[in-house]
Amino acid sequence: MVLAPNAGAMTHWGTNSYIIGEETLAIVDPGPAEAEHLAALMKAIGSREVSHILVTHAHSDHSAGAMALASKTGAPVSGFGTAREGRRAIMQSLAETGDLGGGEGLDERFAPDHVVREGDRITGAGWEIDVVHLPGHFAGQLGFQLDGNLFSGDHVMDWSSSIVSPPDGHIGDFLASSRRIIDLAPNQCLAGHGAPLVDPSDRLEWLIEHRSARESQILHALSTTWLPLHEIVAKVYLGLPDNLRPAAARNVLAHLIDLWERQLIEADPGPQQSALFRLR
Repeated sequence: MVLAPNAGAMTHWGTNSYIIGEETLAIVDPGPAEAEHLAALMKAIGSREVSHILVTHAHSDHSAGAMALASKTGAPVSGFGTAREGRRAIMQSLAETGDLGGGEGLDERFAPDHVVREGDRITGAGWEIDVVHLPGHFAGQLGFQLDGNLFSGDHVMDWSSSIVSPPDGHIGDFLASSRRIIDLAPNQCLAGHGAPLVDPSDRLEWLIEHRSARESQILHALSTTWLPLHEIVAKVYLGLPDNLRPAAARNVLAHLIDLWERQLIEADPGPQQSALFRLR
């Protein structure tokens, strides 16, 4: 693993770029477009051939370095698609017709040479990687399975619950992907940020319970009185530092859209940032 120098509130100590193989290599998540990080990757690669560059999802801290690394190594880039590929129809509609916001950190320039999807297998010298689609944090989020390891991008991490920000994030998909990883039973998840999760099922179960608890808090905060998003956030996240409040608002909006889709709440004029919400 080569750590990118982009530490922050949303990236922990930085983006993890992984190198797979011995003589012929695959790089998972080339990271941000930082000259220092590219130099560190090239030093770690040395004289070895890079046959594949694999991107878990098109957030800039994971994918923006792909173009420069491809130019240096000659390796093609594989990913789910462009940054907006795979969005649910309801999310795309809301993004086009109203005040949904979101799109934080999208790598709008990302365009893989090869599109890979669920069930594809990527082979190299001495290794085989199976592709798994894990939407939730990001519509086009991929996981890469190598033996008992799952390169899980930003879906599950040991230091933070992942942000789910519409229109690219979806709560229902996040929960389904969490259960999917539990069923896959990897020995460890190699996350996009932070340390590896050994036997990650407990952490995934916690994430599912955490989202369920957050939903209950939101429903408890709502009533038959119309409330704006910022008041719901204030009721649900008590004592939250100001620098984390925007991310919390995105998570709450994702839950509100999910509850609206399930017809448990109403939104006027629709599930947007500026809407009013109440129990149905």
